[in-house]
Amino acid sequence: MQFFVVALAVVFGFGYFFFNKPEYGSLPSGNRLSRIEASPNYKDGAFQNIENTPNFSEDAGVFEFFKTMFSIPDNATPSVQLPSVKTEISSISDTGITIIWFGHSSYFINLKGYKILVDPVFSGVAAPVNFFANAFKGSDVYQVEDFPRLDLVLLTHDHYDHLDYKTILKLKDKTTKFYTSLGVGAHLNAWGISDEKITEFDWWQTEQIINQLKVTATPARHFSGRLFKRNQSLWSSFVLEFNGGKIFIGGDSGYDKTFKKIGAQFGAFDMVILECGQYNKLWPYIHMTPEQVVQAAIDLNARVLMPVHWSKFRLAMHKWNEPIERVSKESDRLHMNLTTPMIGEPIILNQNYPRSNWWSKL
Repeated sequence: MQFFVVALAVVFGFGYFFFNKPEYGSLPSGNRLSRIEASPNYKDGAFQNIENTPNFSEDAGVFEFFKTMFSIPDNATPSVQLPSVKTEISSISDTGITIIWFGHSSYFINLKGYKILVDPVFSGVAAPVNFFANAFKGSDVYQVEDFPRLDLVLLTHDHYDHLDYKTILKLKDKTTKFYTSLGVGAHLNAWGISDEKITEFDWWQTEQIINQLKVTATPARHFSGRLFKRNQSLWSSFVLEFNGGKIFIGGDSGYDKTFKKIGAQFGAFDMVILECGQYNKLWPYIHMTPEQVVQAAIDLNARVLMPVHWSKFRLAMHKWNEPIERVSKESDRLHMNLTTPMIGEPIILNQNYPRSNWWSKL
């Protein structure tokens, strides 16, 4: 009996510790929750996609689900260290527009001196625990300490591979403002960031940040949640409009008609940055296949496509370099300009677009 009581106490103690980790953040409450409940995109106690979006394919049975989940190819993770370029972030010229990708969906934009960091994950893991979704060798050469003071951190949604607790803790005192989707601010509050530093967007809301930069949140087809309760915060893509151009930041999204609507409303984009990876036939509505990524870029009237959401974490069952192989092939077929930098290799808008097949040499 005594052993049973001790064992039960250990189980409850572990459960309390595990499910009270600060990494999980917090659910919206108070004025934030009132604003959420007034959103046209919030119905029946949760945010909704524009189009019907099941979590999984309707024809995926239990047997197929488990078969697919355990069908992991040998090269789902790189067998060697990934190459990278170590660019001195603080020394980037403020005269142009430079973009530096850090693997997966993290990247830095120096917009003529205005410094933006998107979906930063620099803890080496895309999960609340250290035994899952570890960064590939060579993909974690950059750390928060490499960045100068930031004007803006832009967070598309609250999933662990886009919103990282440990990274945010290091960034909160060197960042002027955090821009994000409606509801995500509850996590930031829980981690010590005041409301004065947070701006939350519902879809189609716009803010003129400075004279030469306007930000608009646009719809995406995805979901949110860091523990059990889903869709209590919104997921978004973002449009950056600035003197001389436009950039589309895709976040995570399945393919739908929204890309064409955004393209029609904003006109041609100088660059679109779209997720390309972590797809599977089991969840065809919440992530795009590489071929759909190219079509989304066409819908957006993109001059150049930069595929992200690959080359750092294994969150699906495809080969690690399959996304870039397939998107390259489809881009060539449909004549979409593509840039494929190594981690840390600078892109300079309208000047320099790296396009080497560096992954094929590993």
